[in-house]
Amino acid sequence: MSADPADGPDPMDGPDPADGPDPADGPDPVDGPDHGPGGDRNGPAVSRRDFDALFEAVRTWGRWTPADRGAWNRVAAEQVRRATATVRSGRVVPLALPWNTVPGPDNPRPALHHMTDLGDVEMPEPATHKDFIGADYHGKAVTHLDALCHVSYRGRLYDGRTAKDVVGAAGARFGAVSALGPLVTRGVLLDLPAVLGVRWLEPGLAVHARDVVAAERALDVRIGEGDAVLLRSGQTRRRAELGAWDPGTACAGFHVDAVPLLAERGIALLGGDGDSDVRPSPVAGVHSPVHALAVAAMGVPLLDNLDLEALSAATGRAGRYEFLLVVAPLNIPGGTGSPVNPVAVL
Repeated sequence: MSADPADGPDPMDGPDPADGPDPADGPDPVDGPDHGPGGDRNGPAVSRRDFDALFEAVRTWGRWTPADRGAWNRVAAEQVRRATATVRSGRVVPLALPWNTVPGPDNPRPALHHMTDLGDVEMPEPATHKDFIGADYHGKAVTHLDALCHVSYRGRLYDGRTAKDVVGAAGARFGAVSALGPLVTRGVLLDLPAVLGVRWLEPGLAVHARDVVAAERALDVRIGEGDAVLLRSGQTRRRAELGAWDPGTACAGFHVDAVPLLAERGIALLGGDGDSDVRPSPVAGVHSPVHALAVAAMGVPLLDNLDLEALSAATGRAGRYEFLLVVAPLNIPGGTGSPVNPVAVL
């Protein structure tokens, strides 16, 4: 078990993450010992009984009206004003991956894009050009938002609704993305590679509660009520440099022991350049335990497959890891989520 980064030298005084660690200093942490930032890889393992107890401990059923907005009810005018106060330079950073129409190990069902009018369908002037897009977006290749109807645990959606009673072939009658509307709140970037002085976290590395606290100290930021927490593992950079792999099999992300801390802080949204879950899952029989805890227990929507590389560079240059975050999902009645291009404003 490695030492808590907060107990040693300031991680930000280490090697430049853009350059990677100096090979003379020993093995590259992204290629070296098989352990995560807190000392484990994807563990420790969590029993189903302990996971169920954790689910009960963090659930917020019955707390809000309307219930199908879940933790977004935490973000009222006060939180919006607090978020706008973080804007200083006015720099706008989009956070979505490019629309991916190329098959790959991380994109088995590619998004669709084709032209429907090349200027030869309508009357001559003015000519128009039109196209079609479509996506099976709940995967690893499209930046998207998970609504509260997307995840059930033991047959129950958030707020205790029985999934089979409210989700059918026509969509969801509870917890749909159309109930969420847009979100404007304070964002916090937990840039773990910057904290640790590495290019990325290796797939399968778990981020624990102690790592969240250490990152807050190193980055001089604290997660608060109504915040959106974004975890950068460096997955996008790793894919660009080493090629695609199947993140459904192995990816860096939160261990379930980080969730009680996030629940205590009262977050409204959780996201990352992966899908927030460490994989393989540390909970036998539960393939996406952070999804179950965040969405079904806490009512916290998830942002999956973000591109956080430009935001990492911008926050690093600015020396601050808080910003205004705007998330505007499509208004899809009955939808389980939406492709989205979140925007950070520094």
